[in-house]
Amino acid sequence: MLEKLSFVQRQRLQYIDFRLMFTGELTRQEIVQRFALGLAAASRDITLYKTYCPNNMHYDNVQKKYSITSDFSPLFEHDPKETLMKLTHGITDGQENVQDIAFPVTAPSALNIPDITCVAKLSQAIMQGLAVKMIYTSLSSGSAAREFIPHNIVDNGLRWHVRGFDRKSQSFRDFVITRITKVDLIKENDAAVLENETIQHDHQWSRMMPLQIVPHPHNVNYPTAIELDFGMDNGVLEVNVRAAMAGYLLRRWNVDCTLDGTLAGAEYQLYLRNHQTLYGAENLTLAPGYKEDNALLEKY
Repeated sequence: MLEKLSFVQRQRLQYIDFRLMFTGELTRQEIVQRFALGLAAASRDITLYKTYCPNNMHYDNVQKKYSITSDFSPLFEHDPKETLMKLTHGITDGQENVQDIAFPVTAPSALNIPDITCVAKLSQAIMQGLAVKMIYTSLSSGSAAREFIPHNIVDNGLRWHVRGFDRKSQSFRDFVITRITKVDLIKENDAAVLENETIQHDHQWSRMMPLQIVPHPHNVNYPTAIELDFGMDNGVLEVNVRAAMAGYLLRRWNVDCTLDGTLAGAEYQLYLRNHQTLYGAENLTLAPGYKEDNALLEKY
């Protein structure tokens, strides 16, 4: 029956479906603002959506909004790769789809794509400020249940992580989304999120680190080529990165973080000139060649 709808009708229903799935809630005003409609037209779209999916949402008279139900089943298929791209770039409907145009652009295939239903539950928890119960399998301890308060979903270039407060370790941590096999939202009255569990207390997330990345002093014969690759200004690429994410970025680009640029190999084309800036950051086991002792020697 969806085939009988016009393109714009399908588009608006897709928007409703997407918002419910990934934020857990929807208002008429959001439809009005997104599509420049009147309230009556927005109401008709919601009614139309409910004819296809009568059990997907219910209206909260107190908060004046529609909320997702436990029986939610998406009306549209949300392709994992495309959906992750939409979430990353803030796209909330199918209007920006360009897959029907054969652009001469390609990219290596990702080896691990997270389950989109799991991503949706995490996204709902973040948007609504809720905790989740999840089953997580780690390399060190296997599968176990955790209570977790997510605040951001992160693409580190190789894998998708979710960052937030882990009640088991009582610390802010990153979890690989593909290792989460089950996730359920915990309603606020069942386990209220405490102040110290919120993003405002994740100091590694809020701390910004200035990185000065330059061509490797020993492994590169023609540094101008590297300067052109990365758009360096006077031979330096200056990047501000969250302390919690620094290790991921440095590992992804194989940036030599030793004191004197001593890592050998063609893969090390970049060197961190101000490696002392990393002092105190997490995940620095990922930073190639970085040793905290060396940073301390230079700091003092």
